[in-house]
Amino acid sequence: MAKTQKNKATSYHLGQLKAKLAKLRRELITGPSGGGGGGAGLGFDVARTGVASVGFVGFPSVGKSTLMSKLTGTHSEVSEIDFTTLTTVPGTVKVHGAPIQILDLPGIIEGANDGRGRGRQVIAVARTCNLIFIVLDVLKPLGDKKIIETELEGFGIRLNKRAPAITVRRKEKGGVAITNTVPLTNIDQDEIKAILSEYRISNADVAIREPGATADDLVDVIEGNRVYIPALYVLNKVNLQAAFSYPKSNQPQIDAISIEELDLLYKIPMSVPISSKEWMNVDELIEKMWQTLDLVRVYTKPRGLPPDYDQPVVLRRGKCSIEDFCNAIHKEIAKQMKYAIVWGASAKHSRGQKVGLEHILDDEDVVHISKK
Repeated sequence: MAKTQKNKATSYHLGQLKAKLAKLRRELITGPSGGGGGGAGLGFDVARTGVASVGFVGFPSVGKSTLMSKLTGTHSEVSEIDFTTLTTVPGTVKVHGAPIQILDLPGIIEGANDGRGRGRQVIAVARTCNLIFIVLDVLKPLGDKKIIETELEGFGIRLNKRAPAITVRRKEKGGVAITNTVPLTNIDQDEIKAILSEYRISNADVAIREPGATADDLVDVIEGNRVYIPALYVLNKVNLQAAFSYPKSNQPQIDAISIEELDLLYKIPMSVPISSKEWMNVDELIEKMWQTLDLVRVYTKPRGLPPDYDQPVVLRRGKCSIEDFCNAIHKEIAKQMKYAIVWGASAKHSRGQKVGLEHILDDEDVVHISKK
């Protein structure tokens, strides 16, 4: 495929090949019949707690277990030997009053999505997380970053992306109808038809509203089993003290980097340089984690009493209506509610606004529920 020049004559053939590749990758993960092949369902058994889960993914001996142990107080075996962690170790860290589950996953190796090591089990758990920390050794971040991204992509995980604005609606007859509201710069109609043909879709309405949509985007939509997860790149083993003294020192430590190198690390999108061993810059990592999870804290206010700021009800952005708030406390509350009064960013008035179940809450709103 890499050697084939893309033009009008070859686009149909290339589209077919991309679809075949995607189907073969799926069979590697799930088996030819779609189940029981050692695939996405075969993760480690982990009891889920907290309002969100963060999975640590990385090569062996990059400091995942040290970071996990210090963050959560949960013991995760630490050693200089590769593959010290052999199963998922869960722990919890409280951030802004919200309990967040941390999952220390075993180190993965190149070829993990094809089953090398315990890669499939590791990545299967990563698929279920709300955020992935990709922990990298600061002395070789870019090469390791590329390998890990490839392994996760091969297992249907799309990092720091959103689902493409493409719809494929199958129908009984009428052939293939393609509409687009944006120019098709990276895919043409022949390629679209070839991909549909490979999936034996002969009657469908295809609507493309994604600027720069590619054949891979269309394949992802048809496959339907992709997950879109935010990721932070944790550049570990940075000796920040040595970094600031490095220009003056003739004997820098082995994990020391210069100020110039530190500036370059910050240019990697969604990255945070830290030292888990020296516990440096971890506050920035925790704050970045909170921002990326995009959680909404809502405080309760009983009648005649001040708001309870110690135990917020934590909701996910996009599922933070008054009804979601009620259900998070108890499923019967929404049925018994007469109205709610809201104070905060989502309210129109500073003195409070009377609202119904469909009202969307914002971070640090205060809510009083009045029953029927």
